Order: sequence, then C-alpha cells, then structure tokens
Amino acid sequence: MKAHFKPYTLNFKRASGTSRGILHTKETYFIIIENDEKKGVGECNMFKGLSIDDRPGFLEKLQWTCDHIYVGLEKLLLELTAFPSMQFGLEQAFLSLESKHPFELFQNDFTASKKSIPINGLIWMGSKEFMHQQIKEKLKAGFSTIKLKIGAIDFKAELDLLQYIRSEFSAVEVELRVDANGAFSPENALEKLKRLSEFDLHSIEQPIRQGQWQEMAALCSRTPLPIALDEELIGVFSVTKQQELLQTIQAQYIILKPALVGGFKGCEGWIAMAEKQQMKWWVTSALESNIGLSAIAQWTFGLGNSMPQGLGTGALYTNNISCPLEVSKGALEYTTKDNWDFKL
Repeated sequence: MKAHFKPYTLNFKRASGTSRGILHTKETYFIIIENDEKKGVGECNMFKGLSIDDRPGFLEKLQWTCDHIYVGLEKLLLELTAFPSMQFGLEQAFLSLESKHPFELFQNDFTASKKSIPINGLIWMGSKEFMHQQIKEKLKAGFSTIKLKIGAIDFKAELDLLQYIRSEFSAVEVELRVDANGAFSPENALEKLKRLSEFDLHSIEQPIRQGQWQEMAALCSRTPLPIALDEELIGVFSVTKQQELLQTIQAQYIILKPALVGGFKGCEGWIAMAEKQQMKWWVTSALESNIGLSAIAQWTFGLGNSMPQGLGTGALYTNNISCPLEVSKGALEYTTKDNWDFKL
C-alpha cells in the first residue's frame, strides 16, 4: 500500500465574504491511496484561518502520513488527533479504497438517488444590496430554510434584511438561521440577541468568540433564541474536555464540520455526548470541493437527522470537480448519472 497527496486550488466565481475575510481562492489537498490495482481518494480540507491544523508543518505532516499509510487507518487517526482535516481525508480515502465506486463511500437511499437531504440556503456576507439579491434568489429557488452570515455590515442593515424576509414570509413558511461567527462582544451580545429574536429566528451560531466558556454559558442561560456552538468545538480534542465544554456552556445546539473536528469519527463522538445532554445538532460543510462535500452528504444522510443541514452546493467555484450532486427545491440530491471527472 502506498499513498501520495496533491494540492488543488479552488477558484471562487465571485469573491466571497466570510468571517475570515474576503476569499478569492480556497486551497485543499487530495490524498490518494493505492493498494494493488485499487485506488481510493479523500479530501484533506484544511481551512486557512479557521482549521486548528493551519500551522507550520502541515505539509510535512501530510507527507509523513502518506509515507506511513501502511500502518492503517486506526493508528493514523490516533497519530493525527491534532490534524482533523487529515483525519477527515484519510477516512474518506480508506472508505473509497474499499468501495465498489471510488466516490460512493456509503450505500444508502441518498446514493441510490431515492431520497434527498434538506439543506439551508446560505447568504454570504457583503453589502446590503448583495445580500438582498441573494435572499431573493434563494427564496425563488425554493429554499424553506435560509441562513444569513451577520456581523460584517451595520447591525441595523442586517435587521432590515431580516425584516424584509419576515414581511414576506412567516416563520412557518421560511426558517431563518443566522451565524455571527463570534462577531458580538460579551457585553452587547444579549441586547443584540433580543433584537434578533423579534424576527422568529430558528437559532444563532456562535454569537461571541470561542474560548469564553463562562460568558457563553451565561448567554445560553438567558438567551431569547437558541444558540448553536460552531467554532467553539474546534481544537477541543480530549473526550474529557469535550464533555466539560458541553456541560459548562449548555447550548441548545452544536454544529459539526467533519474537516474541523476530527472527521466522521470525531463528529460521532460529539453527537453522542450532545444527545446525552438533550442537545440537538446538525452538520455543516466547510467549503470543500465536491469530493469532500459528497462524502459529508453521504455520511450525514446515514445519521438520520431530519433537520435541514448546512451542506454547500458545490456551485461556488469555477473549477470544482464535476459530480452527481444537484440542488432542487432546497434539497441536495445525488443523481443517477455518474459524471465524476476526478482522475485517480
């Protein structure tokens, strides 16, 4: 058995505003395993500025992983605890190696094109006009759950956008989620949550910056709308610390990004702990190519969570990998046509 990796630069169709600034390109890495005549591929989606493994030595560790592929998945996952994007890529690559089709890692009603996954329509940060345009496009496309990134423009302008949606659609017709990416301060967060709660929101993700457990706990105990932890989970590796985090903060939801919190196995550990505390959860992608996105979607479907998931559409990039994923009426589908164009 041997392995190698290759970098790939994804180019955005238009510059996209995130909490990490304006993105024009997105670097990712594909790890390819070969065993006799079979090959498997996975995506190591290291997200610069957000991933815990965005640090010097990343490429050297990825090469080390390829050089030691022969030790097997379980030992490598233990070795790569501090490199969750590599854990994510390896899980995919080993599943791919054993699958009949290199990109169909899980056999279920999703990959059989019998059922789809409801997803939220994501509104990117930008000017009020740009965000307004996106909202109209998502609603026209049939999305019944809309997620807005907030904290980048004037708060009053963001409230106006929410007011616009609510003037047209009730909470029964359109579910609204917002993501602050830690933009609020502990001092002003509660007052802003009160203003936001006027618009019948489903939830707000990460209202204050991660790492402030006591402040977040106080906010969760008084919040007028449900809070979901997102970045808060990144870099918390030990089960003991994970349990302490959930028990301390007592949020209403947690959000799971496989490439950022230890792949599928890491996410399943978080889910088990959250459910013991009656916390709900959903899965979110993190700007993967269609290889990583498809893997997340297939795995997510098998979890049986009926909530709309935060899965991207793969349509952000000019040079994404062609694949059978399509979006129809606010749901992600895996079509019957096999149009993967990635060369193993």
